[in-house]
Amino acid sequence: MSWALKVDGLGRVYGEQGPRSLPGTGPEHGTSVSPATGAVVAAWDVGFEVAPGEALGIVGESGSGKSTVMRCVAGDERPSRGSAYLSAYDDGRTDVLALDDGARRRLRIDRVAVVYQDPAAGLDLDTSAGGNIAERLTAAGGRHFGRIRERAAELLELTEVPLSRMDDPVRTFSGGMRQRVQIAKALANRPPVLLLDEPTTGLDASVAAGVLDLLRNLLERLGVAAVVVSHDFGVIEMLTRRVMVMQHGRVVETGLTDQLLEDPQHPYSQRLVAAARG
Repeated sequence: MSWALKVDGLGRVYGEQGPRSLPGTGPEHGTSVSPATGAVVAAWDVGFEVAPGEALGIVGESGSGKSTVMRCVAGDERPSRGSAYLSAYDDGRTDVLALDDGARRRLRIDRVAVVYQDPAAGLDLDTSAGGNIAERLTAAGGRHFGRIRERAAELLELTEVPLSRMDDPVRTFSGGMRQRVQIAKALANRPPVLLLDEPTTGLDASVAAGVLDLLRNLLERLGVAAVVVSHDFGVIEMLTRRVMVMQHGRVVETGLTDQLLEDPQHPYSQRLVAAARG
């Protein structure tokens, strides 16, 4: 099996479900809102594979559908249609999108990890940095306090969080440091799939550059399959090998990141690249 994560025909519609809501939506119509039903076709017929050690980017402006795809794969939302498979779960035979909520939550312990744009979505801000990581390790069955603390320290060191801050509440950390703790927590149980949703949005440019540099090094070292969602081609260029461009809920172009940045084919991709090049 060449992939760690495989997604087929993923779709998410807010409002009336069914075929009446699809016509009149998509890039060619300039809208994701159905003229017939008012439903929002946030994502439709999205599919991709990501191999171990590979990072795939999903890029597009706000409302393109990229974060909806991420939330569905992560289990934060139920898709309207489609399937997803993890090679690390039942040898890739079971559609994880069809699992019940409890089973989906269990996947998040050690098979799929998410780093959110807002660290508060992935961390308990009133708990210490070490405690946040310990929570993930305990959920996976860890019981030995010494080994849990040792692993937490190892992860904080890996993500360049000072060990002197290990017992400080995350609320007292800067935005960039909170994001590093969230990354450490996400990696706690060595998940084979890592989902990154706008990981540097909201951070100052210099802080964002440091977090991106950290992520790039970690992805190279750890060999996880990563999906990186961003509106920023600079982030996609730094972290990914392949990219998928979304507009109005549909994929409009895919390709190798460097090639797409050099010679984008779709007019929307061309506009995004031109804006990124400034």
